[in-house]
Amino acid sequence: MTVAGGKVPGSPPGTAPAPARDRPGPGQPALGLLGLLLVVPIAVALAIGAGGEGSTLVIGPLVTHSLPLVAMIAFWWQNWPGTRLPSALSGWADTALVVVGAVVLTGLGQLLVGGLDLTGMFVATPGPGHVPTFPATLPVAGAAFVVMLQITLVGERRPLQRLPRLPAGLLAVAASWAVAVVGTLALVRIDPVAGSDVLARPGPVTGADAGAALVVIGAWQVLFYVVWRGWPFCAIRRTTARLGVAHPSVIGGGILTYLLARGVLGLEASWIGALAGCFIAAGLTLGMLFEDTITGRGARPLLLLATLALTALLAAGLAGLAETMQFTRAGTDEWIEHAALNALSTSVILHVAIGRRWPFATPTEEKT
Repeated sequence: MTVAGGKVPGSPPGTAPAPARDRPGPGQPALGLLGLLLVVPIAVALAIGAGGEGSTLVIGPLVTHSLPLVAMIAFWWQNWPGTRLPSALSGWADTALVVVGAVVLTGLGQLLVGGLDLTGMFVATPGPGHVPTFPATLPVAGAAFVVMLQITLVGERRPLQRLPRLPAGLLAVAASWAVAVVGTLALVRIDPVAGSDVLARPGPVTGADAGAALVVIGAWQVLFYVVWRGWPFCAIRRTTARLGVAHPSVIGGGILTYLLARGVLGLEASWIGALAGCFIAAGLTLGMLFEDTITGRGARPLLLLATLALTALLAAGLAGLAETMQFTRAGTDEWIEHAALNALSTSVILHVAIGRRWPFATPTEEKT
């Protein structure tokens, strides 16, 4: 991952694809605009495919649980096993693997809060005696993804980068889940949906606060390691010093931002999560889908301003759409967060980092 200020060693492929000028096919911004032809329909399907509330309650948890697997295939496995197939099938095969894994991990999330229940996993209103995945399973799923990004981006995959990529990726997912499970069991309170078989659990932090804080940490990860390509930490040459500064800066900055938004600005946890989700979607859109569009001196402040502007547009647009929908269990803020974070953000990653922009750019990786 090369930036104006230097290079972050061991940065994963996909977060900074080869510049458009070095790839066959159209350059930017045409390449990003063409990508929207795939990204937008997939995002719409994920956001409202089961209705606004149904998508939030069913598709949202499934996608959230899948995100560590998306990161593993894109950033650790370098799109294996799709690399063994023709480019037209590569991204679709990897996506199918993610879908299967999402069901498995969502089932694991259910086991932690009450028990495996396929009806509760796939039905928006399963009724009494079931274990719905929303919202009880979301804190552990969100924590697993944030930890996975922390290991992958901030931690530069160390020390697992010394292992072959397949076991390294699996170990990263396992480590992410282990940290997430321990953290949520120790800290996060669960208040069951009335009549459900979700087990109540005490804890100092509500699920809503934990989930929103995790999304804010994710926004910091995206800003520094996708939008800004590792700056300013890339200026620190010694690995131990660089990681020693980067890890607490990203995690601490995210937590402090959340506390300020919650305690000083008085924003609701759900709205903070929605805004942070829109920021992540905007950062991935500009940093991945439209990468190499804004370059040169002054690129970083311009990218930040552009990301904030797109965040505002997404938040306003999604809020307007949410007002046209009816919600009972989920709220409009939860749908906005789902539409931005799970639908749009995941679609960008699938297209750029896993699909390698097929069919609009020719992949340059060799099959392995």
